[in-house]
Amino acid sequence: MSRKPHHTGFSGLGIAPGLLAAIARLKFTEPTPIQRRSIPVGLQAKDMIAIAQTGTGKTLAFGIPMLQRLARIKGRGLVLLPTRELAIQVNDSLQSVGRSQGLRTSVVIGGTPESTQKRSLKKNPRIIIATPGRLVDFIDRKIVNLSDVQILVLDEADRMLDMGFAPQINKIIAKVSDERQTMLFSATMPSEILSLARQHMKLPINIEIAPSGTAAENIVQEVFFIEKQAKSQLLLAVLKQYHGPVLVFSRTKYGARKIARNLRREGKSAAEIHSDRTQNQRRDALEGFKSGKYRVLVATDIAARGIDVIGIELVVNYDLPTNTQDYVHRIGRTARAGMAGRAISFATLDQRKDVKDIERLIKTGLSIQPIPSLPPRRTSSPPKERPPQKPQSSKARRRPGRPRKRKSTTPKRRK
Repeated sequence: MSRKPHHTGFSGLGIAPGLLAAIARLKFTEPTPIQRRSIPVGLQAKDMIAIAQTGTGKTLAFGIPMLQRLARIKGRGLVLLPTRELAIQVNDSLQSVGRSQGLRTSVVIGGTPESTQKRSLKKNPRIIIATPGRLVDFIDRKIVNLSDVQILVLDEADRMLDMGFAPQINKIIAKVSDERQTMLFSATMPSEILSLARQHMKLPINIEIAPSGTAAENIVQEVFFIEKQAKSQLLLAVLKQYHGPVLVFSRTKYGARKIARNLRREGKSAAEIHSDRTQNQRRDALEGFKSGKYRVLVATDIAARGIDVIGIELVVNYDLPTNTQDYVHRIGRTARAGMAGRAISFATLDQRKDVKDIERLIKTGLSIQPIPSLPPRRTSSPPKERPPQKPQSSKARRRPGRPRKRKSTTPKRRK
């Protein structure tokens, strides 16, 4: 009597031996739920819409089918992402798996020299990883031709639409092959995603690992209701309680600068990442955060999807997000790869409705925490007041060793 083979790990998903060996070298042993369900569909060249929380391994979920299929067919793959940081990280992930197969990629993003990207494109890469703005610019200037793209991936699609990239995405899709395979990955399912799918996809298979907008189960979520001017002291108290890497979100780049400056003034190793920072500064901040050079990274929502760092102990929403959906993306930076994490939000009393909106989205309540004992607030030191002095006589005010010069009362004669 023959028994049905029992597959463990990645071995039962139809992945080629060479890629299985690469996955094993990276010490990935068990596929995540999104990988287990998406990889077989992707390998069959079917269109798909995959909804899963951030930090669940979506890069390999589309990367493995793309790499395996490109080894069998002509043409190229194209991955579109909302931020340059995310593009760099996806490129690193694809290279780590496909390097042994001679994979050549090209990263096309803003904020970096065009000349380097042009040279990379001339080498005929099999996969282009791009942000929509710079790629459309290259299309308009005929620097890149996408007519041979056979596999298209829209990663973090909801975020790209939130950022206003819909016109660029439509323009890019119009330039790729009509016979392509399209894989769309997203953390949420707004109506714009469905519209995009109806317009550009062929009978896509829907894969939903968790309800749209659901946060990871292993994140402890808390909220402090506090006056705005006391937030900086509360952040210091929180950092004293937790000792691992901390990601702090500010609503504005001005706020991010101010928070980071205040933390450094208190002796904390902190870096900032927002749209006013150059690409090199953003790379230094992110790499320094990964290596432990900086314990705290202060970011605006530009980084909500662009930070893929395993081991972030705590996410602090110093400001609640403008868009309620961004709450899920922010806290998804912790509890990645099945680890536990914690998210703490600071809210003012007039933001009760915003907190309720977040709770409706994630379908659970935020635990309200009492305000701990806060450190004294440091203010800029005013000029020191001199103690009152006794009025000095004219003799005491006179400089010693020099006779007093009397004013002449005689009017000067005109010459």
